[in-house]
Amino acid sequence: MRILQLHCDSIEYTPTKKEIKSAEDITPETKKLEEVVVAFIAIEQGDDSSVAQNAISQIKNSMQKIGCKKLLLYPYAHLSSNLASPITALALIKEMESSASDLEVSHSPFGWTKSYQVKVKGHPLAESSKVITKENTDKKGGSEEKEMTSEALKGESKITSYWKILSPDGTLDNIGDFNFSNYKKLEVLAKYESAKKRAVDEPPPHVALMKKMAIADYEPASDSGNMRFFPNGRLIKSLIERYVTDRVKEYGGYEVETPIMYDSHHPSMVSYFNRFPARQYNIDSEGKKLFLRFAACFGQFLMANDYQMSHKNLPYRLYELTRYSFRREQSGELVGLRRLRAFTMPDCHAFCKDIEQSIQEIKIRFDLSRDVLKELGIERSDYEMAIRFTEDFYNENKSSIEEIVKKHGRPVLVEMWREQFFYFVLKWEFNFIDNFGKASALSTDQIDVENGERYGIKFVDENNASKHPIILHNSPSGAIERIIYVLLEKAAQDIVEGRKPQFPLWLAPTQVRVIPLTEEFSKICDTLADNLSSNNIRVDIDDRNESVGKRIRDSEKEWIRYTLVIGEKEANSKNLSIRDRQSGDVRELTFDDFINEASAQTKGKPFTGLNLPKYLSQRPQLMV
Repeated sequence: MRILQLHCDSIEYTPTKKEIKSAEDITPETKKLEEVVVAFIAIEQGDDSSVAQNAISQIKNSMQKIGCKKLLLYPYAHLSSNLASPITALALIKEMESSASDLEVSHSPFGWTKSYQVKVKGHPLAESSKVITKENTDKKGGSEEKEMTSEALKGESKITSYWKILSPDGTLDNIGDFNFSNYKKLEVLAKYESAKKRAVDEPPPHVALMKKMAIADYEPASDSGNMRFFPNGRLIKSLIERYVTDRVKEYGGYEVETPIMYDSHHPSMVSYFNRFPARQYNIDSEGKKLFLRFAACFGQFLMANDYQMSHKNLPYRLYELTRYSFRREQSGELVGLRRLRAFTMPDCHAFCKDIEQSIQEIKIRFDLSRDVLKELGIERSDYEMAIRFTEDFYNENKSSIEEIVKKHGRPVLVEMWREQFFYFVLKWEFNFIDNFGKASALSTDQIDVENGERYGIKFVDENNASKHPIILHNSPSGAIERIIYVLLEKAAQDIVEGRKPQFPLWLAPTQVRVIPLTEEFSKICDTLADNLSSNNIRVDIDDRNESVGKRIRDSEKEWIRYTLVIGEKEANSKNLSIRDRQSGDVRELTFDDFINEASAQTKGKPFTGLNLPKYLSQRPQLMV
């Protein structure tokens, strides 16, 4: 069955003549429907009742998301060249109509040629298409599931979501009623999230850049979604890891380390596993069924179970930078650094005494997350916000939710559930929209109302009563690999728009390149490089037997911000002649002024030395 589904302001149609002998017997008249979902449907050979039921279920689910309760089923043979018999087609159309009796449903005359006018709405969910077959209907029943899959993951695709837009002034609009003309990225996010299509059709631009810049590549000897990081990539990754960890510790997180594998039959694991939507890697070991962790949650929860806590200790914050968390993502979703099966996740849990304290804490972590992204080179204009909550939680905490949205300063995408489906009642996230219109979550936080009890975590309140804490799940940056993906995607966009791509200086694998004009200036270059290095600047020397022009061009290609060519003039000058890649200028600066300029850009950031040989002549050529 093939379906073209449109959310319409109106449709007007007039049957003009019978097209087939078995056409429905009707009196032709013009009909006009307003505020309606129109499903143009072609019934194909092999379609049966199960396909029809699957189809109407999907149509009704999508209609709930946009808040529309009027449906027109429109037989439309032109969508397929493999049509079922008219008798079968009409029977299935009527079955679908009967199964949608909870809606205001009708169907246009079957077997008639019709003239029609349709006015389609302009929101992200207004147009969609579906192909529903007997094969994928049977698979939905789960018979093909061979690996252990959580109930949360199985149920995630069936959950009924209501999609809305919440503005900073507190206005909550149905997604179909919101004007996206000034919020194009939010429109992309809305369409991406509601469709839940994660597969990638072609590699995004950052994949070529991560190879060209010798940052990372696929590991052919491993499972898909496991990457190898070259020295440049490992340097960038380690600096981001250190920066995020430092910021979490400044905020008040206490760093711990927990195992990467757990017993899947441990009582708390069984229960939590079926509340978390993730596929996992399983291991058989000495009679035990183990799995590789898909988050740091349960390690920290089991640790917190051993604490004797008072309300005076709360909020208490545990933090781990997991290298790695493992999720067996579907192969079609794996691409470059955007979505991996083994990834590095900063994960901070705050144990709070009640909802009121958890809301105050989540506001602090919201600010922390925005600041972390900004210092990593990701501006507020680079991401859109989504917030998900149960309807009851929204009604009880409306002002606090609106305060967070007001902090964001722009409308946000809302996914609302009538009932609690996961272990959390609220989750917000910042989503980067890449060059192919795919959304990727960065910072996130959740209000978890289940796992304090599930893991037996307790504290003593003001009345000396034992209670379970509310738990917040925050990653202030999201996966470290995904941060690099965002920086490379932004660089790719800079290239398209005619700007020079650049890493923030503190993340550049080489910050300064020194080029001796001839071999006689090598010693001076060595001394200069040593002096720069002693001032926490990563500097290398291009001592290759190449022309100066080629060496300068290679420095440009490697996105090195500052290049210093040392010849007779520079050797006898008190100043440095600085080629600044960002401005395109060549400037004269004293050594101290140059150090001050570089230091101002790296202030407050971690530093490490070069992760490659100092001399380019000593580096092997990487073939990527």
